Amino acid sequence: MDCLVGRTTLRTMAGEVRIRKKILERMAEEASRTPKQECCGLLAGREGVISEIFPATNALWSATEFEIAPQELFRIFRAIRDAGLEHMGIYHSHPGGPAAPSARDIERAFYPEAAYFVISVEAKAFEIREGRVEELQIRMV
Repeated sequence: MDCLVGRTTLRTMAGEVRIRKKILERMAEEASRTPKQECCGLLAGREGVISEIFPATNALWSATEFEIAPQELFRIFRAIRDAGLEHMGIYHSHPGGPAAPSARDIERAFYPEAAYFVISVEAKAFEIREGRVEELQIRMV
């Protein structure tokens, strides 16, 4: 995810991110499908609520890092735009690791307006801007 290709909007209120319960459940399902490698994808919605999930392929096939291939990233951003949605988040799993951004995750946080979800035994969301990490409260709506 080395280049900015889509408009990203995250409207947080007092350090929280709003997301539909079904999307949290889908992220957990995606993580369980690939227990030996990080799953990943984008999240979108409108009016400040994440309501859609766009699973992607981890091009690195790694248990400790992820990357979405540029052509797939462009395809997903087109689908988000065509659906009239806004890019609001990125998710990936940490198989066997903590639900917190790794140093590499922080270094590669190219979308400062997005919520970064890390799925492990539980899901947590973070705002990552210029190397600073702040945990967001997740409010299911």
